[in-house]
Amino acid sequence: MPRNQVKILHKIKLLVSVSNVEEAKIAVENGADIIDLKNPSAGALGALPIAVIDEVVAYLHHQEVKQLTSATIGDIPMSAICIMPKINSLLATKVDFIKIGFFESEDYQATLDMLQEVTQAGAKLVAVLFAEFSYSDALLAAIHKAGFRGIMLDTARKNGLSLLDYYTTDACYTLAKKVKELGMDFGLAGSIKMENIESLRFIKPSYMGFRGGICVNHQRNNQLDSEKISAIRKVL
Repeated sequence: MPRNQVKILHKIKLLVSVSNVEEAKIAVENGADIIDLKNPSAGALGALPIAVIDEVVAYLHHQEVKQLTSATIGDIPMSAICIMPKINSLLATKVDFIKIGFFESEDYQATLDMLQEVTQAGAKLVAVLFAEFSYSDALLAAIHKAGFRGIMLDTARKNGLSLLDYYTTDACYTLAKKVKELGMDFGLAGSIKMENIESLRFIKPSYMGFRGGICVNHQRNNQLDSEKISAIRKVL
């Protein structure tokens, strides 16, 4: 399919990472499709307090248009002992999706075996892979077998470099194709700039995630900038 037709045929959802209910309101008012609950000052996948997540979910529940929600378990080791309590806490908040970072590990399978029991019980999990690390095709298949709904490609180090400093658009396309062939959704994030969006369109991700690029002065710990969110919404 010619790349110039993608915009017409494929809508990319906008995921906005928020840290409180005030930011959730800004994101909703400016067209966010997915409200991602995350603490930007606590690493790549910093977890928010459960009370804050409950407050945001309650606010969104009363909106006319339903936005999907996701929340992160935090930057924690790939260990079932560490992960399971976090997942159980998030399940009680009724967020739609729970994001789990696949930080470097010698043995993902033991954790995936445990997580399969969670997905079989109805939990919707998203695996976050990091552009700085390498992952095998076998791991992608194992993530699918464990019942994950999707895979998101992000950056682990929030150091000013973007996803495309680690991955070419062709490499993103190859990974997206593998994920989609397994029947999972595929998302992109990682300091994606406005000028990068068009070059990533042909990958046809289900969604693109933003934080630093939509904050005041492009600083991820600053307040969200409604004009920046609206501008990206129009481009997507």
